[in-house]
Amino acid sequence: MANTSLIKLEHDTRIDAAAERLSMTRREFLQFCAALAATLGLPQGADAAVAEAVAAKKRPSVIWLHFQECTGCTESMLRAEHPTLEKLILDVISLDYHETLFAAAGHQVEAARLQAMKENKGKYVLVVEGAIPTKDNGVYCKIGGKTALDLVKECAADAAAVVAIGSCASWGGMPSTSPNPTGASGVAKVLGKPVVTIPGCPPNPYNFLSTVVHFLTFGKLPEIDQLGRPKFAYSRLIHENCERRAHFDAGRFALEFGDEGHRKGYCLYKLGCKGPETYANCSVIQFGDAGASTWPVACGHPCIGCTEQGVGFQKPIHTLAKLKNIEPNIQFPRINEEKGLGANLGSAAVLAAVAGAAAGGAAMAARNLGLSHQAEQMEEARKAGQQAKDSTEV
Repeated sequence: MANTSLIKLEHDTRIDAAAERLSMTRREFLQFCAALAATLGLPQGADAAVAEAVAAKKRPSVIWLHFQECTGCTESMLRAEHPTLEKLILDVISLDYHETLFAAAGHQVEAARLQAMKENKGKYVLVVEGAIPTKDNGVYCKIGGKTALDLVKECAADAAAVVAIGSCASWGGMPSTSPNPTGASGVAKVLGKPVVTIPGCPPNPYNFLSTVVHFLTFGKLPEIDQLGRPKFAYSRLIHENCERRAHFDAGRFALEFGDEGHRKGYCLYKLGCKGPETYANCSVIQFGDAGASTWPVACGHPCIGCTEQGVGFQKPIHTLAKLKNIEPNIQFPRINEEKGLGANLGSAAVLAAVAGAAAGGAAMAARNLGLSHQAEQMEEARKAGQQAKDSTEV
């Protein structure tokens, strides 16, 4: 059973050894594990379980396949800082096959893949980057003489878990846009079974890292939604936690790039921001380890919905988003609500004059209404008397 108390790990030398391998102090290592646990939405005490797993458990073997993609997912991993990629692949996971990062080539690389699959049968994690062409028996993408279609099925057969990283592997992404000449498809559709999908173009590397650490800690992948996305990262709309959200509620929008509203940081909804219909944690964990405001909307460009099937690479970038469940409350205060400072004599006099005028106007209206009603009754009485007189004369 996983440990749930950091106090019990206080004198555990494995923690010190793990921290040293990752070039961290003990405190930084425990903070790193606590951050991962928080990112995953795990309960109190899970940080200890994560720390123990990273420090003591055997690193999971990872086989990483490349198909129809731009290598952007791997590039985003290369820029991770907590930990850096070399620490990740040497101390947290065992990356046994990766075409881009391998120094070897050709038959040596293929031999390494087959060996890793044999030695870790039923235990390795298969990561797929890129869409899989299915048209014409998958002839449009071949590696080592085998089609991507055959390779993914072969490697998935004995994998403990399959992770589709990036929008291309998750649901086809950009290669699957109309007219989709190669029949590009996502991993789940090709395998005919649910897989963990981490969409994004590219996805945030920490969503992948957190998923792998969850597997390492608990022996299973994190809870996923109906599309296979980890709920800890894709359960909330970007719009809900966007730093420009207050402007949306207040009705303040940038209408053109470079206009006053754009320069002041107003909401980008009217420029086509897809945040209101896109599920991801971009606005929460940022991107690129370059400090604050390191994600598209903060930098001044609308979200294009790259994590959402049917939005990213399908909807034109500047088309208005569909508001899924966000309706600003009419009772929300303005973004710069004015504060009362109390009335001075001048303003009180003006207010009294206005109030007096209003009261006088109301009294006059009531008086006029009364006179009008009285006149109406008199007219009705006159008409009745005239009718009675006419009938008598007849």
